[in-house]
Amino acid sequence: MLVFLALFVAGCQSEPAPTEPVLEDAWIRSLPPGMKMTAGFGTLRNVTDEAIELVAFDCNVFQDVSLHLTEKVDGMSSMREIDSHTLQPGEVLTMEPGGYHLMLMGPLTNMAPGIIVNLDVTAADGRVFSYDVRVEKR
Repeated sequence: MLVFLALFVAGCQSEPAPTEPVLEDAWIRSLPPGMKMTAGFGTLRNVTDEAIELVAFDCNVFQDVSLHLTEKVDGMSSMREIDSHTLQPGEVLTMEPGGYHLMLMGPLTNMAPGIIVNLDVTAADGRVFSYDVRVEKR
């Protein structure tokens, strides 16, 4: 009976809650030689049970990475840098052409299609989330 009770309790324990957001469908636009900037896209989903404030981005093959938002104001398209973005539990940050996106400046290598690079996302509390992102020609 004691063994049965121990197995029952063990089976009722739930999985630990996720501790980091999930990056889905991520890609970085490939660059022809000589180009100095490109953009990154994908969906960052907060699957945790806490708000996460995103404050910095870094990529091992670019000198600078930042979050930007393209907006239309009075019929004119403009882009501005976003210093921080908070994802509440269950929220997503959709990064796509014409909206939020990552600006990647100063490539340190040839950004040909098929290359996989590392993207680090830093939260305000100091945690760093790392993702592999493929370079694609779209």
